[in-house]
Amino acid sequence: MRNTAKVTTAVLAAGALTLGLSACGSGKDSGSTDTSGPLIVAASPTPHAEILDFVQKNLAKKAGLDLQVKEFTDYITPNTATEDGSVGANYFQNQPYLDDFNKKRGTHIVPVVTVHLEPLGLYSHKVKKADDLKSGATVAVPNDAVNEARALKLLASNKLITLKDGVGSEATPADITKNPKNLKFKEVEAAQTPRSLDDVDAAVVNGNYAISSGLKPAKDAIVLESAKNSPYGNFLAVKKGNEDDPRVKKLAKLLTSPEVKKFIQDKYQGSVIPSF
Repeated sequence: MRNTAKVTTAVLAAGALTLGLSACGSGKDSGSTDTSGPLIVAASPTPHAEILDFVQKNLAKKAGLDLQVKEFTDYITPNTATEDGSVGANYFQNQPYLDDFNKKRGTHIVPVVTVHLEPLGLYSHKVKKADDLKSGATVAVPNDAVNEARALKLLASNKLITLKDGVGSEATPADITKNPKNLKFKEVEAAQTPRSLDDVDAAVVNGNYAISSGLKPAKDAIVLESAKNSPYGNFLAVKKGNEDDPRVKKLAKLLTSPEVKKFIQDKYQGSVIPSF
């Protein structure tokens, strides 16, 4: 039986306050972590939980690891749950996002090992090529700071817009210096970008949300982020101080094994790319 707890957005909304209060009540040195029980890992459903499920079913038992997977559909609760100890680790994010999250929320999450890259893509139900976007077209972009900047950089790298020099991971539409197609931007929650495709001319969608919505980034994206020298690899992460937890070390080794690499390559066909 699949040993996975699924957490819906509705449940998360109800539980976010509880998690936040728990986090406020526990400092980063609130006590040692019990390493005798199962390792509970918070993950986005696709592809992170799917990869963890593969490890759980095929590799964990032989390695002596009791692994449990807890699915979350947002980008906030996995970190707050890791911070307050509700889970032992998480697997869903990249370094720019984590840096921004720790800075804004005062959390102490650190990466352990990078596993894969999900290329960000531009999708459209109305045009086949980015060049076919009409003047004044509306493009949906994620509304969190890091993913919005990443989306704008994707558009800039394909010459749809030009950004100010040096804006990096903090770019917003206000940093656009040239916009030859007079594109308009609609900021929506990252998870909602695939659903916006019927209402806008195009949308920039994170790889995990594209896959879970039935899109195939390697085939369906009209513009796709390059994996070369990308800072956006997704990694296993823990609260600072737990990097040496033997369960975490076992999982890190399994997540970067040849078996997991083959699973990612076979299942996702270029829509998810191993980073090891």
